Amino acid sequence: METQDRAFAVVTGASSGIGYELAKCCADNGFDLLICADEPAVQDAADQLSVNGAGVEDIETDLSTPGGVTQLYAAIKGRTVHALLANAGIGLGGAFLDQDFTKVRKIIDTNVTGTLDLVQRVGRDMRSQGQGRMLITGSVAGLMPGTYQAVYNGTKALLDSFAYALRAELNDTGVTVTCLMPGATETDFFDRAEMLDTKIGTKKKQSAESVAKTGFEAMMRGEGQVVTGWENKLRAAISHLLPNTVLAEQHRKEAAPGTAVPRP
Repeated sequence: METQDRAFAVVTGASSGIGYELAKCCADNGFDLLICADEPAVQDAADQLSVNGAGVEDIETDLSTPGGVTQLYAAIKGRTVHALLANAGIGLGGAFLDQDFTKVRKIIDTNVTGTLDLVQRVGRDMRSQGQGRMLITGSVAGLMPGTYQAVYNGTKALLDSFAYALRAELNDTGVTVTCLMPGATETDFFDRAEMLDTKIGTKKKQSAESVAKTGFEAMMRGEGQVVTGWENKLRAAISHLLPNTVLAEQHRKEAAPGTAVPRP
């Protein structure tokens, strides 16, 4: 149950990975929570997050559908949202022409349509109340053509750009927007994206805990963006220097099926 002396945060994609760790950062720093995911594991996440005294509510719903976004927004019940951490996202590996378009559409509807719908609803409330923080999980993947991950990278390119634009539109309103831009992270993302036979899917990655901590702290400082980890900062810098044709070929080597390498 929400307590009067704690702020209130909404976190999507919070059953595991970066989303769970973002929710944990909120709980550890004085927020009560409404967490959302499209799987029953969100209930277990809520139990774990409430251990240290945070009020945590959970809702299992699919944000790739208008009804799912409506259901989550209704669960806010008119409360003041001090922080929205829009983290829900999915991917899919393999060649675009070989992909099931139902899965392609779900990536777009989850990563883009559902995220923007929720951000608009909550963002309007924040603007009216004159305060609020939003964290949108973009990606360094949005800075480069995603060969064998084309749709996912495209959705992240939109989110990266959108976050900066929305931040500028909300200047002087008391509402801040932070774009979290991680690279490959130790989560179940690559398993769900059917990419465990790729180099990027099997190599060592940054921990979800460190990514979330960096993103949460940037949000609390009101920063516009944060790229996590020195390797990803380097990738981001290189993406502004190399032609897209070169970047696309580099991504091919990382994401092409059958390129998996065993870990030491």
